[in-house]
Amino acid sequence: MLLLWMLTIAASAVAAPARGAQEQRLRAARAPNVVLVASDSFDGRLTFHPGSQVVKLPFINFMKTHGTSFLNAYTNSPICCPSRAAMWSGLFTHLTQSWNNFKGLDPNYTTWMDVMEKHGYRAQKFGKLDYTSGHHSLSNRVEAWTRDVAFSLRQEGRPMADLIPNKNKVRVMEEDWKNIDTTVDWLRTEGINNTKPFVLYLGLNLPHPYPSPSSGENFGSSTFRTSLYWLEKVSHDVIKIPKWLPLSEMHPVDYYSSYTKNCTGKFTDKEIKNIRAFYYAMCAETDAMLGKIILALRQLDLLQKTIVIYTSDHGELAMEHRQFYKMSMYEASAHVPLLVMGPGIKANLQAPSVVSLVDIYPTMLDIAGIPLPQNLSGYSLLPLLSEPVKNEHEFTNFHPPWILSEYHGCNVNASTYMLRTSQWKYIAYSDGVSVLPQLFDLSSDPDELTDIATKFPEITYSLDQKLRSIINYPKVSASVHQYNKEQFIMWKQSMGQDYSNVIANLRWHQDWLKEPRKYESAIDRWLKTHTTPKTV
Repeated sequence: MLLLWMLTIAASAVAAPARGAQEQRLRAARAPNVVLVASDSFDGRLTFHPGSQVVKLPFINFMKTHGTSFLNAYTNSPICCPSRAAMWSGLFTHLTQSWNNFKGLDPNYTTWMDVMEKHGYRAQKFGKLDYTSGHHSLSNRVEAWTRDVAFSLRQEGRPMADLIPNKNKVRVMEEDWKNIDTTVDWLRTEGINNTKPFVLYLGLNLPHPYPSPSSGENFGSSTFRTSLYWLEKVSHDVIKIPKWLPLSEMHPVDYYSSYTKNCTGKFTDKEIKNIRAFYYAMCAETDAMLGKIILALRQLDLLQKTIVIYTSDHGELAMEHRQFYKMSMYEASAHVPLLVMGPGIKANLQAPSVVSLVDIYPTMLDIAGIPLPQNLSGYSLLPLLSEPVKNEHEFTNFHPPWILSEYHGCNVNASTYMLRTSQWKYIAYSDGVSVLPQLFDLSSDPDELTDIATKFPEITYSLDQKLRSIINYPKVSASVHQYNKEQFIMWKQSMGQDYSNVIANLRWHQDWLKEPRKYESAIDRWLKTHTTPKTV
């Protein structure tokens, strides 16, 4: 009750007036502090009805009540490093050329935080960053480079739930909680210094699944782990068992993803429900971490001076479409949370506009009153945050009525491109010819089980033309193919005589070691095929 009372009292300090020029007042006032909390793998649909009914998320609900929540926010690439590269640069993935988890931004790239620091902000980062090149396991990058090879190998452990049978175990993800403590300490010692505003970034690992057991250094992450404490926050009777298409009816790219993620086997309803319940419990722990930051700001008298933003790099399929993890354009994977509250921000507003993570860069600069660069892929959301948009035409004055997402990494054997509008989701693959596209009407098919691309060829063609006007995706796909081959050849040469042993013992070792010569021969044939180098 005390916690609820504190949050209620805080509301008067956070909520913006219902009328007036909030944006002008924001600019005229002293520049606000800005706190951005970014989690990993949080399904954005949990932040609004009906998804919000399945798990208790009190601090996300607090942000919804006292700020603006975006109902249709998306990642620009549904995997960690490429998504974060887009968020920190304000550029689409084909512009950053962050093709996989190993290839991100240059460490010296000028991010929105660098610009804000140059304009007088104190800048501080804690926790998971993961937007620069050179990270993640060897297996992860080799799998991405060889996705064009004519073989399918299971690259993950079978998804599983792992319970800590302790009703008092609150700090399950210890690393994240340590970063929470460090962040709160910084706010208490440095944040209260009023000489100039601060911009603070906190990156969380949760609710990303935990490492697979007994997988060695090239582990995957197929374990959904939580404690009884967090599991009690989940409404088990509301959990949906997702419908699956028969394996024979799956889109070929989806089948490849499901197979390489070790999800084509038999799963009982109990297994699926447990995986989903444990994932939701991990989201509840994430919410509590966000709450620690909100409460610290309140206790230090900083909440009324600070704009707080919460988002995630991508979502989590949690067994929807016979998959876990991300790497997909389906809603569970691509839809992210985006909530904003603070001085000048409209309270209790649910914005239906389609937006994406590249919009964070210009929004951060706009909040600080810094002129926006002209080369960004994103648009400032500040106009949408200060007043509700009455209609689609008014929205397009601030932001185009579409977003672009791309994927070029492992577990998917074709470069993938999503154009999302208010009604349609169009997904194109590779060169646009060799792999059939998909079209979903999310207004009538929110579970994305009915591909209507062939049923509505005129709509499919129109959306494809729009996509091609934004990105020359066949050319981008060709560049990724070339990059993958060149990177693999360099790595293979660097391995020398150890190559056969190393490649046989990556995450796919259980399948590879059954027929190692077969798979090495498939790679040799792939390397001999000619690919014309192209630039993006």
